Amino acid sequence: PPGKKVLIVYAHQEPKSLNGSLKRVAVEELSKQGCSVTVSDLYAMQFEPRATRNDIVGSLHNPEEFNYGAETWEAYKRGSLSSDVIEEQKKVQEADLLIFQFPLYWFSMPAIMKGWMDRVLVQGFAHEFPNCYDSGLLKNKLALFSFTTGGTKEMYAKGSISGDIRYLLWPMQHGIMHFCGVQVLAPHICFAPEYVSEEERKEMLIAWAERLKTLWKENPINCSPEWYFK
Repeated sequence: PPGKKVLIVYAHQEPKSLNGSLKRVAVEELSKQGCSVTVSDLYAMQFEPRATRNDIVGSLHNPEEFNYGAETWEAYKRGSLSSDVIEEQKKVQEADLLIFQFPLYWFSMPAIMKGWMDRVLVQGFAHEFPNCYDSGLLKNKLALFSFTTGGTKEMYAKGSISGDIRYLLWPMQHGIMHFCGVQVLAPHICFAPEYVSEEERKEMLIAWAERLKTLWKENPINCSPEWYFK
């Protein structure tokens, strides 16, 4: 609906890839609906994935012994995180919906996107114990993981060689997004695009565009272990 803000965090090196096309389709479809869409193209930005001392501008809270979590928490409160982190936090803060678009690497997200999670979702901004899970600081936001796999749908079935695809979503959807209070929409998965015809890849893009048309009517998944492990 008009006025909704969407942040697409996108991790692929090649704009002509299926991931690049899925990102483009999302920008087009959501913009058409009157949403305002921002893209963080992590490779193009040369986003720094490493969590280091450089993420804190100025002096440390405890210069004797470096504790990244404690230092970024203090820096967040003082407004002295590095500018690239602050920039991403602003985008997250403004967004109603976060879409993560990426190819699955080793049963997980690419390092550059994991680094985005590590550096952007700091304590004080995204969570602050006991304010996590349903009381996480980013509640009232939605997230959706849209990704491609190397393996086929059959390989990611329960009892199959790779196990249920939902097992892999537990750390990403539950351990990161739900931990920060974000509600999670059902994932959008394009299985093994490299091994299908050009025609089938086009159909994948059409299916994504179709889903986006009614996305705002969807209910979030049940944020409990049952969804993942039942």
